[in-house]
Amino acid sequence: MKIKPIAAAALLALCSSFASAQTVLTVSSWLPPSHTLSTAQKEWCDLLEKNTAGKMKCNILPRGVTAPPGTLDAVKNGLADVSYTVHGYTPGRFLYTQMAEFSFLGNTSEPISVAFNKVAMKNPQFQGEHQGVKVISFFTHGPGMVFNTKRPVTNVAELGGLKWRVGGGMVNEIAKTLGMNVTLKPAPDSYELLSGGVMDGTLFPAESTESFRIDKLIKHATTFPGGLYNTSFVFIMNQAKYDKLSAEEKKAVDAISGEVAARMFGRGWDRVDRRAMGLMQANNVQIVKADAKFVADVKAKTAPLEKKWIQDAEAKGLKDAAKVLAEFRAEIAKQEK
Repeated sequence: MKIKPIAAAALLALCSSFASAQTVLTVSSWLPPSHTLSTAQKEWCDLLEKNTAGKMKCNILPRGVTAPPGTLDAVKNGLADVSYTVHGYTPGRFLYTQMAEFSFLGNTSEPISVAFNKVAMKNPQFQGEHQGVKVISFFTHGPGMVFNTKRPVTNVAELGGLKWRVGGGMVNEIAKTLGMNVTLKPAPDSYELLSGGVMDGTLFPAESTESFRIDKLIKHATTFPGGLYNTSFVFIMNQAKYDKLSAEEKKAVDAISGEVAARMFGRGWDRVDRRAMGLMQANNVQIVKADAKFVADVKAKTAPLEKKWIQDAEAKGLKDAAKVLAEFRAEIAKQEK
């Protein structure tokens, strides 16, 4: 049977379309495209496209599909295929991941993120708190600091009397334990809260002073060895989308998940933390380093929070939570060498 030229051309086009078919992941970020989390997410997407020779790619949306606290459910429900979220933005939903939010964990994001991902992936209970989504990686930001527009903070007592924005999760409990007057608000609200005088200060890593445009608003900063707190993040994919991938596509995603992704997010955060510290100095922000007594007082006041986490985690199903926490700290120390 002879195939007419037009029919032959149509058949060729159809075959070509199958050969060049792509799997496209819809990717959402609730932060600006220039923010380190957005750029790290794009870096992950670019690597996925490169490793699959263009067979898989991302469609990065111009804006987030929902407000930050709704991100996990948005991915779970298929409004986006891939995104990241802060566990503390939905209080009471996540317990195990609070392990990565305690005081004095480490001085840079990458080692903490790699250690967090390693220990969390090793214990299935952590992923079990993320039903409906595929966990690509766990990670954290850099060491948390204290910023305010009013006065230097050199001891626990000076934390009182000011109004503070916090992001939720363990940092909320740490702040309350230290006698701070705190309000739970997402990070992008910080400029409006500080510029309008609704809040006097915020708890942030160094990076966030630039990202959220408060670098010219804040006057005082206090740093702590290992950070006053940290924030637990998770990088996720819609579970149904992952399940529909071919074996080869799943392999491509898995190859750049876990530690690979954790390092991407951690390295990016460390880079902007260093830049932000330089900007603070240029803007004449008064930076105070917490002395030994300040650190000891914080440790004494926050120690019961770790004990409570251990008890609660074990009650929920994490065996020997104290050992898991100790392993996490030991892995951070190992990664920092």
